[in-house]
Amino acid sequence: MTIVVGLISSVGLVAVPSAGRAAGTSTFLCTGYTACKQAGYSDSGYSANNDTMYWRMYAGHNCTNYVAYRLVKSGLANERPWSGSGNATNWGVAMKDITDTTPMVGAVAWWRANTPGAGSSGHVAIVEQVVSATEIVISEDMWGGDFHWRRITADSDRWPAGFIHFNDRPLAAVTRPSIEGDPVVGETLTADTGRWAQSGATYAVQWYAGTKPIPGATSTTLEVTPELVDQALLVKVTATRTGYQPGTAKSTRSPAVRPGTLAVATQPSIAGTPRVGEVLTLGEASWSPTPSSTTVQWLADGRPIDGATGTSLELTPELVDQRITVEQTASAPGYTTSDLTTEPTAKVKPGRIVVGDPFALRGATRVGRTLTVQPGTTTPADADVAYQWTRDGKPIAGATASSYTLTADDVGHQVDVALDLSRRGYQDLGVPLTTPGPVTTTPVMTLSSRGTESGKVVVVLRVTAEGVRTATGKVQAWIGSHLVEGELTDGRVRLVITDLPPGKRTLHVAYAGTSVIEGGHVATAVVVPKPPKKRG
Repeated sequence: MTIVVGLISSVGLVAVPSAGRAAGTSTFLCTGYTACKQAGYSDSGYSANNDTMYWRMYAGHNCTNYVAYRLVKSGLANERPWSGSGNATNWGVAMKDITDTTPMVGAVAWWRANTPGAGSSGHVAIVEQVVSATEIVISEDMWGGDFHWRRITADSDRWPAGFIHFNDRPLAAVTRPSIEGDPVVGETLTADTGRWAQSGATYAVQWYAGTKPIPGATSTTLEVTPELVDQALLVKVTATRTGYQPGTAKSTRSPAVRPGTLAVATQPSIAGTPRVGEVLTLGEASWSPTPSSTTVQWLADGRPIDGATGTSLELTPELVDQRITVEQTASAPGYTTSDLTTEPTAKVKPGRIVVGDPFALRGATRVGRTLTVQPGTTTPADADVAYQWTRDGKPIAGATASSYTLTADDVGHQVDVALDLSRRGYQDLGVPLTTPGPVTTTPVMTLSSRGTESGKVVVVLRVTAEGVRTATGKVQAWIGSHLVEGELTDGRVRLVITDLPPGKRTLHVAYAGTSVIEGGHVATAVVVPKPPKKRG
């Protein structure tokens, strides 16, 4: 059994000083089977078996038989491991290969013959405790004497000549080591070194994956890394303490290491307006640990969009009325692949056609002239343009080209054009183009004039205009400073210019026009004849 230092120091037995060494000690802690048992010092059952010979030694109170009994009980065969004398003095000689000067618990303390306390046949005992390299506690039985437990220091003359290491007692685990934690990549496991029968030991730890030690894994904690996936883990603890053979103990194997789970630090999100022609941008997810690779896939109503694997997506016409999501996938060795999907956008709305350089109308608003739409620019550039010319706001049948020639039916009316811009996936855009006013017509002026002998010029003006049934408006006629005015009636006016001297004159006639008929001017030569001579 193990005797702690406190118990040894608490037993008040008389020390027997060694001869010639007052400074050293060889202290009997107990004497006799019964007294030792009562004091807490075991004979390991020898008192009940001392009538049996072990290793062919003499039974009873006999150091060699007691030690042989203890060695057989520790697991050795009941057969002396050497030939020749069984006297104690011969033990260290016969077993010199396993004999040295280092005390170990469970080793055989050996004294040569005729040394202090050994007698003529030498002496052997069992080392029960190694307090230090220079202090031990032994149990012993003596030929012609009694059973003892004894404390010896190296500075006494009772110190053994050597120690025979037949089957030294190793440090023993009472409860085996264990692994605490979940064997998942990314987690940290902790090794419990177990409980050991001997206190004061130091412990070395080695982790194993399968049957192989994990390089550098000698701490009581182990971070589970990706290369350990599918391997069962085990921890081996080696206990060491002065005076004992090192003891080892292993934990049970853990379940196979499972892949870890990437922890989501930030969810993915979509920024932008869901409208054709706009660009949506992915706010990427983040994980811990950082994945080795990530992929992106944009989806419309849950279906992948071909080629849409970047961090932005330009919305095209075929996506109208569909909800957009993004699936971002992360992977890392030793971790389960992580798939994250954004919240869906609202349904994609049709785009808006934008006019850059404006459309314009070119041409005069006069009957017979052609009005033409000068193209502008649009985004998208391939928007279709449809035309509809209108008269006073009403469509003109068949007038759907980019140009329109004004007819008599248009005179006096407002003629405009409405443009309809369209493209698949975009809202139609109407662009109205207006003319500055009603369509006008050019007058046809028919003039007749004649001079009279009385100094008059008679002027007749007829005015017609395409698109106008009857022309109206004011007319002026003048020759030099002689001016007369009138107004068309049924498209005709007669004017007379008087007090004109005879001769060839230039007649001017000006038509003021109306809001529909443009004004006009004509000039012609007219002769005012001389008056006839009076007869005698």
